[in-house]
Amino acid sequence: MTLPPTRWELAGEDNRFYGLHFDALVREGADVAGEARLADALVARHARILDVGSGMGRIAAALTARGHDVVATEPDAALRAQSQAAYADVPVLPHEALAIPALEPFDLIVVVGNVFIYLGEGTERAVLAHLRSLLAPGGRILAGFHLTGIKSGSRTYPADEFVADVSAAGLTVDWRFGSYELHAPNDDYAVWVLSAD
Repeated sequence: MTLPPTRWELAGEDNRFYGLHFDALVREGADVAGEARLADALVARHARILDVGSGMGRIAAALTARGHDVVATEPDAALRAQSQAAYADVPVLPHEALAIPALEPFDLIVVVGNVFIYLGEGTERAVLAHLRSLLAPGGRILAGFHLTGIKSGSRTYPADEFVADVSAAGLTVDWRFGSYELHAPNDDYAVWVLSAD
């Protein structure tokens, strides 16, 4: 199956700053696990978690350290190599969201770090439906992204459009927050907890 190029792919070298930025933060001892803390709170101990677009591996590593069974996927070869160098005990599959194979179902699927605003054009509903198919009964999706296209090559993804796509994919918005620390919703960044209908 030929998949349309993602916006991340089309941005090319413009996105190299991402891995370098988080590498610098980790080296400085900065807190880079906010998403992982919320993900951890959404599941029972030893949950099975899928990290989609896992980047340089910080969230998958943090969730693994908390005792969860984590599968990470990252199609960008440079980020995958960085992840393996930094967190060698966390395996990373090379699949993009639409190409993730049918695996043992997941209690939680984490799609943070602006993954949704870098998907291939027009694939958002297909990605949401595919992720829904990977959920275990009672499983949920944690998603987070900027609502406006402030990143190189990314799109603007208004909240109402995302909610319509979620519904069309057979999912429900359980919660919307403005941050991973559960601040009130705002017009800049949205954190979503989704479940299957």
